Amino acid sequence: MERLLIAAAIVAVVGVVALVARARRRPDAPTQRRYSVPEQLDRADFPRPDAPWLVTVFSSATCAVCTGVIDRAKVLETDEVAVCAIDFDEHRPLHEKYRIDAVPTLVVSDAAGVTRASFLGPVNATDMWAAVAEARDPGSSPEPGLGQR
Repeated sequence: MERLLIAAAIVAVVGVVALVARARRRPDAPTQRRYSVPEQLDRADFPRPDAPWLVTVFSSATCAVCTGVIDRAKVLETDEVAVCAIDFDEHRPLHEKYRIDAVPTLVVSDAAGVTRASFLGPVNATDMWAAVAEARDPGSSPEPGLGQR
């Protein structure tokens, strides 16, 4: 009987310690939202659908960094590379169609509209150029994974 009382006391103490530890434990941090990038664009939705490459910058007039990204992207415009800026206020249906939930979102897509590289947020000219070069000619960039998801 004495052993049974000791065992019950030990179980009770362990239970109390577990409850106190659980109450003091910090809650898990909330998961971070991941913004999405379209995996494919319908090239007919954008200017110059016949160009082999398309660089699209989804932006907003209220976005402070979007203008810089658009300006850097425009330099990429050639016969082979079409560049367009899709402002939220002017082209809201496209933002909704492609579920753009963060700006700037830069998408590099091929002739079929398949996303080959992308950037969320500000991107410098060097990284943008390297990602487009790598998409057009795999192995040409010193950072082949740049802009990849």
